[in-house]
Amino acid sequence: MEHKTISLAEQVFDRLENEILSGKYGRGEILTEMMLVSDLGVSRTPIREALHRLEQEHIIENTQKGFLVLGVTQQNLMDIFEIRIRIEGLASRMAAERITDEQITELRETLELQEFYVQRHDADHIKLYDSRFHQLIYRFCGSSVFYDTLVPLHRKVQKFRKASVENKSRAQQSAIEHRAIFEAIAAHDAARAEQVTIDHITNAANHILKRGI
Repeated sequence: MEHKTISLAEQVFDRLENEILSGKYGRGEILTEMMLVSDLGVSRTPIREALHRLEQEHIIENTQKGFLVLGVTQQNLMDIFEIRIRIEGLASRMAAERITDEQITELRETLELQEFYVQRHDADHIKLYDSRFHQLIYRFCGSSVFYDTLVPLHRKVQKFRKASVENKSRAQQSAIEHRAIFEAIAAHDAARAEQVTIDHITNAANHILKRGI
């Protein structure tokens, strides 16, 4: 397995992004460098770098008072799912065409762990393995462009995905849908893999969007 050193700025970015998208820092809240120095216990330089990246991703906006938290709006969410519906199915199609036996085993093990935690109603682990299942498909499709496009989009809806996996019936249905995706990919049935993935993302979008923000 390839290992790489993660810079302090990268760690700060990941933490801030997670805390904004998970709702710790709510939309409309003002963040300042000095406040974050106190909260995170790191120097201003990595915080400044992380804030710049978050601004580039339109998660925060620089104002005279500090950085305004934008988070993810209802329109953002609709746009994200529209993009995912259009290209994530293609990623599954490509994965079905290219996946190896070793990768099939890894995908199966991840799905089985998700199913295990669904039966135990463990939302944190469900979300973990749900995310891993999707990210493996992004990787196994063989395109770094698809991976780099889809991973951030998937991460941006995590606040709403958490609420989704905490819903027992949706968590169970999502695992069933993942099983259908896995079986199509493992069978190298590219057309079916694409369609069941589109159906899955559509169902996820409908469940989340009808709840509102």
